[in-house]
Amino acid sequence: MAGRREKAERRAGTFDAFDVAARRASFAGTLSAMSLPRVADRLAPEGGASDVSWRIAGTKDVLGRPALEIGLDGAVPLVCQRCLQPFSWPLTQRTMLLLARDERELARLDAEDEHEVVLAAAPVETAMLVEDELLLTLPFAPRCGRAACAETAMSAVGAERMPARASSFTVLAEMKRPVPKKAKD
Repeated sequence: MAGRREKAERRAGTFDAFDVAARRASFAGTLSAMSLPRVADRLAPEGGASDVSWRIAGTKDVLGRPALEIGLDGAVPLVCQRCLQPFSWPLTQRTMLLLARDERELARLDAEDEHEVVLAAAPVETAMLVEDELLLTLPFAPRCGRAACAETAMSAVGAERMPARASSFTVLAEMKRPVPKKAKD
């Protein structure tokens, strides 16, 4: 009966995080990152496949507190912020999330522990949990590793090292300064 209940909860897209942690259960799946609304905006639309494999496993931390281990593997298409070309960003992420029963416990755990904490009093939505982890994993300013892109970046660094021209306002200010009088010998 418990197996049927777990499958029914997973089919509905939610699960009881405390139950999964207590039983040390795990489940996994694959989804397209493009199907996640908050992630889709950050992906390159013409970049190709965006399949991400995920795994959620119940566990306990070193102090015996209930937790979930979230694992993500795959690749997602991003746009390089240097060359503006799409590229495939490899994705391998492992995170431990402590579980909090209420807002007070959430605040306490968040203040005293280095692990991430999630409010798990209600059923947890699998897709939302995976989406949150994926968003936290993506780089703020993605850069590809192409040689041409790196050369462009190096030439831009060289341009930054060139001496700057004086602004027109600085030249005008210098012109308005009084000319010092020559000292008599």
